[in-house]
Amino acid sequence: MVNNNGNTEATEIRCQEKSRGGLSYEVILAEPAPNVAVPKRPVTPGKNVSVEEIEQKLKAAEERRISLEAKKMADISNKLAKVEEATRKKDEITNEFITQTKEQLESKMEQHVEKRDAIISDMKEKLKIHAQEIEKTRETLEQQKANEQKAIEEKLKIAQSLRDENIKKMLDRLKEHNTIKIAEIKSQNDQLECQKLEEKARIYENKLFAAEQKREKELQKKIEKVQKLERRAELVRQNKAQAQEIDGQQNPIVSSG
Repeated sequence: MVNNNGNTEATEIRCQEKSRGGLSYEVILAEPAPNVAVPKRPVTPGKNVSVEEIEQKLKAAEERRISLEAKKMADISNKLAKVEEATRKKDEITNEFITQTKEQLESKMEQHVEKRDAIISDMKEKLKIHAQEIEKTRETLEQQKANEQKAIEEKLKIAQSLRDENIKKMLDRLKEHNTIKIAEIKSQNDQLECQKLEEKARIYENKLFAAEQKREKELQKKIEKVQKLERRAELVRQNKAQAQEIDGQQNPIVSSG
């Protein structure tokens, strides 16, 4: 645009970032140009300008003004097209960045879920093996307890049988002597022998009782150990249940993500 002083005033386009990822453009159009002063031809003396010539000149001036305005609009359109192209490229870059970031986050999330599932699976397998070992130990201790109880009962039966057999032998020996003296002597000897046997039997019974008490204490210790292992297995089962519950609570979160 050419003003009266001969200066060219360009159409102004202002760009301002209103928010993150958004731009605002302001197009300021120049003032319409006044009629351009056309160099006047020297008027030939004595020659009058006709109305037709004046109209032709006005028409030519209007065509020049229209041409200038069309050129300005073309320039504005080109500038707006460049701005739109820049905006489009910026949007493409932004969308590409968002897509890449989303893919990276999804990949990291999938890796995290796979790692978490692997850890939980490993923990479940270890807990299962540990529970099997505890059950096997408990069964072994119960079998040992039953075997030891059976051995003690067998020894008590053998001791009782030996005692009965010795008493029977002593009585048989006493019946073999018919004389009173021999009977008295035998009676005295039998009494002494009976006392000795009873003393021996009492000592043997005390030893058996002490051995039985000792074995009962050992069995009690083993039972307490089994109970401790059972409590530990119960704690493991509770932890397993809590882990499954946590897994159930996190699955919806992963699905929603």
